[in-house]
Amino acid sequence: MAAPKQPQKSTYDVIVIGAGIQGSFTAYHLAQRHKNTLLLEQFLLPHSRGSSHGQSRIIRSAYPQEYYSRMMPESFRLWQQLEAETGTTLYRQTGLLVLGPPGEPELEACRRSLGVDEVLDAAALAQQFPGFRLQAGQVAVLDRTAGVLFADRALRTVQEVFRRHGGTLRDGEKVLRIEPGATVTVTTTAGVYKASRLIITAGAWTGAFVEQLGLRLPLQPLRIDVCYWREKQPGSASLGSVSPCFLTLGLSQAPHGIYGLPSIEYPGLMKVCHHHGSPTDPEKRDQAPSSAPRPDIAILSSFISSYLPGLETQPAVIETCLYTNTPDEDFILDRHPKFSNIVIGAGFSGHGFKLAPVVGKLLCELSLGEEPSYNMAHFTITRFPGVLGAAL
Repeated sequence: MAAPKQPQKSTYDVIVIGAGIQGSFTAYHLAQRHKNTLLLEQFLLPHSRGSSHGQSRIIRSAYPQEYYSRMMPESFRLWQQLEAETGTTLYRQTGLLVLGPPGEPELEACRRSLGVDEVLDAAALAQQFPGFRLQAGQVAVLDRTAGVLFADRALRTVQEVFRRHGGTLRDGEKVLRIEPGATVTVTTTAGVYKASRLIITAGAWTGAFVEQLGLRLPLQPLRIDVCYWREKQPGSASLGSVSPCFLTLGLSQAPHGIYGLPSIEYPGLMKVCHHHGSPTDPEKRDQAPSSAPRPDIAILSSFISSYLPGLETQPAVIETCLYTNTPDEDFILDRHPKFSNIVIGAGFSGHGFKLAPVVGKLLCELSLGEEPSYNMAHFTITRFPGVLGAAL
């Protein structure tokens, strides 16, 4: 159902382009700061065209990179604050297993980020979590804080609170043109809006927007196969809705990593996906022929037969999602190098949903000219050479 239309006006303090989870949390923080904010979305809501749809996402404290693990306590707190504010359950604690070879640097960094010493070998893992089977010599680290975020519900909830705080959400409006300046002018299919500040959180469409502004960001949209696998024995206590989430690090057969979580979408199925996909144009993602090879499925089938023997080895359901990756898979959270009143949040590389409450806060702070709450060195635009195009 489309968002109910609100009275049209043309001038705002801040305009946010893109009402996925990052843009919606950005708008939420701005509205809480009493900024008159317009949130624009090209598709009618809800939709499944971007990176924020579906029923479930993993949230975890375990992170190999300290600059993300440092943000996670606040992210958990802000999710809980949103639950309390709305009386809505947005998270189910399940725990998460990080699987990999002993001594693998990223796995060890995850263990340190959790402050735990214990690692589970194959026998200990099988005893605690009988649905999982490690290969000889491999280990697992348990993140007890982790769980599943109810993604569609979370997106809808943060948008509702944004509007409750006076924000304006206009969906079904595609942005046609951005004119920078002390006042930014945004032209859509339905109107012309002006604001002293603009934030672009347009997911896979961000690259095209910032090209209008003289930036060539190394953003690569990927079409991801989201796969659901049926339990061999329906209702198995070791899998399905009660199992922990998991992710792999350092496995030679899955260099980009595999992750899985209890299926909320489809009872009796488990979501297990390869953390990688095929380059795509977000306007043409549905044009991939059904006969096209899907190497991800073969990688997942082999993994499941070895590590999750309670699941069938062919997916029961395949859906698609978009990632927008940077070369280093770190986010872009920065002001435009020339137009300091334009802020860009992009390149969430398939791991941004859990961090959206903090990302939104940081983008809000950048837009308002404040000192960001965290060190932003890993998120700058200028870490990529040659991003300023000839238009500038």
